[in-house]
Amino acid sequence: MTKRPETRQQALELLESTAPVGSIIYPHVVETTHRGERTWDIFSRLLKDRIVFLGSAVDDDVANIIIAQFLFLESEDPDKDIQLYVNSPGGVVTAGLAIYDTMQYVRCPVSTICIGQAASMGALLLGAGAKGRRYALPHSRIMIHQPLGGARGQATDIEIQAREI
Repeated sequence: MTKRPETRQQALELLESTAPVGSIIYPHVVETTHRGERTWDIFSRLLKDRIVFLGSAVDDDVANIIIAQFLFLESEDPDKDIQLYVNSPGGVVTAGLAIYDTMQYVRCPVSTICIGQAASMGALLLGAGAKGRRYALPHSRIMIHQPLGGARGQATDIEIQAREI
């Protein structure tokens, strides 16, 4: 069992020594309070301030993490705003719609801010923010494309697919 680090330097050394080779190392934040020092991974620290960050393509795993964060923040304080920062090329439609539905479901107003890009499903999520709380930084790019799809089979099957698109 690893001993709990007592100083910032020990925490940083522990992080460097336990990171798998070739993996992404995420920044950590060390806070000092009257109770001592506490080390947070950057995403947990942002969550403490009710900030959720979508910084990748949307897939089922990413969606589950974001949904869990929204539900947690709503349980903590259903009246306090949540900020969703979006930098995403898009992704899986069903996973993105699960995030969208959760944004509409939670009672907390959700502000959306585009940093970098919001393309495809990322753009849909950006637009899902509360009215008057949708933002994009000056050099952000937002891209919505025509629906993609295809259909094969009986004429009735193709008609159903066409209506869905």
